[in-house]
Amino acid sequence: MKSIVYAVAGIAALGIMIALIVSPPTSQPSSTEASQVSTEHTVLAEPGSLTLEVPGMHCQFACYPHVKETLEQASGVSEVTLAEQPDPDVLTVKKVIVKYDAGFNLDAALASLKQEGFAEANLIQ
Repeated sequence: MKSIVYAVAGIAALGIMIALIVSPPTSQPSSTEASQVSTEHTVLAEPGSLTLEVPGMHCQFACYPHVKETLEQASGVSEVTLAEQPDPDVLTVKKVIVKYDAGFNLDAALASLKQEGFAEANLIQ
């Protein structure tokens, strides 16, 4: 009997994972979080940090590492960290903090995220 229950639970979990991967994100950034930097100055001259919202990031075990790897490949990125989560087991705050050096190209980083399937990523700070 236990094996049947485990099989059903496994199939349900697989279905949920597929639905999360295939379905478009339903959350929309609020008007206060949707403010974006002008594209006139996308290459940042001074080192610093910024926060990106990545609505398509659904989990911290597959999506976040993919976002982190993509951003770390961008020229000028020194560190990418996940924003603090209220519950460490659930990804509810879909934001990453990017520390960058002088010469970081924000548009190129956002374009690389878009190419990797995180098209709604945007700058919030």
